[in-house]
Amino acid sequence: MKSIANIWMHPKTSISGLLIAAATVAGVLSQQGVTLGKAGTGTVVTLAGALATALLGLVAKDPGSSASQQSGHSAGLQSKLGAWMLIALLVQLTWTAGCSGTSAARNIVNWTPSLQSAVATVDVTGAELAPRDAAAFSQATAGFDAASNLLVTQAKAYLANPSAATLAQLQTQVVTFQQQVNTALLQAAKIVDSASQQRALTSIQAVATAVTAILALVQSASSKTQVASMAAAAHVKLAQVRPYINNTEAANLVARHYDEPVTLARIQVAQVEHSEMRAGF
Repeated sequence: MKSIANIWMHPKTSISGLLIAAATVAGVLSQQGVTLGKAGTGTVVTLAGALATALLGLVAKDPGSSASQQSGHSAGLQSKLGAWMLIALLVQLTWTAGCSGTSAARNIVNWTPSLQSAVATVDVTGAELAPRDAAAFSQATAGFDAASNLLVTQAKAYLANPSAATLAQLQTQVVTFQQQVNTALLQAAKIVDSASQQRALTSIQAVATAVTAILALVQSASSKTQVASMAAAAHVKLAQVRPYINNTEAANLVARHYDEPVTLARIQVAQVEHSEMRAGF
């Protein structure tokens, strides 16, 4: 009876627990190939998990809590709810990672306008720096336009024909471009003038964010062996450029791309970064 009483005394806690359970069960079912039917371009299981996570976010951000209620026990409860939301989001990100080739291809192509816009900004940035800094910056980013155009072309080819051959080409190109970007970040960090350095790093990072998003999507359509092969070709690791990456800027770009809250984008950026490093990139 005490357990039942607790449900009424702590409704938000109880609801959050149920929603986490729903997201977790949906993740397990999805991993086992249980779909319960289609829901648009996804499945009923993935839809249920996504809804559970979204509702958990609403509970964790309950606007009805007054400022006075945020102190003491209520503040601790809100903190726990935020942590639970993070857990559910990470669960959801884990089981939605293995998307189909067509779904991954569509998402990859959707990222290409952001990539091309970021590369265009890099082209303009070179002219805004001091002559000596501009020369170093231009040398560091010289291959961005060609690499971007080739990646966009291959992404569209993969969307039109998500075969093993087109996937292999996409895998090679996204890693190649990612390595160019990582190398450029290290070179830009050597610019002596602090203002020029920050301007250079910011523009390159926008490209890095888009490339990393595409890399993660390519990985989601790749086998473990293929991902290991991709990581083996990545000689400039994320850990090396991590000090020059601003996660806030990355989250802002992701939030704009998906039209979602920055808080959620921060979680996604952190999760992708963690996954990339674990994979060997």
